[in-house]
Amino acid sequence: MTQAVAPAPQIDHQRAVFAEGLALDSGAVLAPLAVAYRTYGKLNPQRSNAVLVCHALTGDQYVAEPHPITGKPGWWEAVVGPGRPVDTDRFFVICANVLGGCMGSSGPAEPMPGTGRPYGTDFPSITIRDMVRAQKLLVDRLGIGRLLAVVGGSMGGMQVLEWAATFPEMVVAAAPIACAAYHSAQNIAFHEVGRAAIHGDPDWVGGRYWEDGRIPAKGLSVARMVAHITYLSEAALGRKFGRRLRGASALTFLEDVFEVESYLRHQGSTFVTRFDANSYLTITRAMDYFDMATEHGGDLAAAFRGTATRFLVASFSSDWLFPTEESRALVRALNAAAANTSFVEIATDKGHDAFLLDEPVFHRALGGFLRGAAERVGV
Repeated sequence: MTQAVAPAPQIDHQRAVFAEGLALDSGAVLAPLAVAYRTYGKLNPQRSNAVLVCHALTGDQYVAEPHPITGKPGWWEAVVGPGRPVDTDRFFVICANVLGGCMGSSGPAEPMPGTGRPYGTDFPSITIRDMVRAQKLLVDRLGIGRLLAVVGGSMGGMQVLEWAATFPEMVVAAAPIACAAYHSAQNIAFHEVGRAAIHGDPDWVGGRYWEDGRIPAKGLSVARMVAHITYLSEAALGRKFGRRLRGASALTFLEDVFEVESYLRHQGSTFVTRFDANSYLTITRAMDYFDMATEHGGDLAAAFRGTATRFLVASFSSDWLFPTEESRALVRALNAAAANTSFVEIATDKGHDAFLLDEPVFHRALGGFLRGAAERVGV
């Protein structure tokens, strides 16, 4: 049965539009280009206190305020705000919806020029570097010649690395968190399961679901459920849910029995109300393509050789999506490039999502790193 969907709410996103567009790694030119963003705090007269926060796969620019669709708190309010590690009393914080996203930046859900319809599957393939180039246009438009710091976790951490490699002269400090310099075969495999679920949903109709107001809700929900499992750890799932039943008197195939089943279904069902399926396909592919060593002739250290950027690499002990060994490999490459690098592994059982949660040791490390960067340049 077709899954109908209510019209998306009309949100007046804060956006910068670039008529000249952007030349992509694929060879396509995307014009015009829109970049939706939010800012927090004040830019100082010297324009030297800007911190760019890069969001993860299913995040967006609403990092430190209620989300306009869900009403939930900003996805990193534990980290970004007055007196917090990314201190908006001291820093001017920018967060942009990534290229390919579905919260106002150019992406599959946005109108395709001259057609009166969304791009859909006609949206070109993009890379993490394309996302960063779009952010660079925004930073330039805001009149900022140098960023005090670029910070982000997971896919956001990939963007941080790309910023430091592509525009090193613009980045004083970089904090790639819970990420790696490439997307592993295991991670690509999990993404492919999610994409297959979307493609297999009859309501995907070859990506043209928007034509009659449907969405591939079942497929997109399964994709979110699969991904969400990778964001947690076995210990975290056990602590939260264990093998607790939902009041069922007997096992059955016809309904949720275990609490963890209900939790995952809730994650999936709420996701489809705020995320576009074609955006999900586009962005997961961009993550899969990411491999900084390949971009630099197979030598990861070459991506950072000669850089003056200072790095804080942070990982979490129970993160099996981006395990600590991948962070250590990044640190070894940074050391080989003679980059000023600090590394911290946070002991936690919260899994990959730990960077989004209450982790005081991580917050102290990040806050101290940013304060140190600010003091070095007189902010």
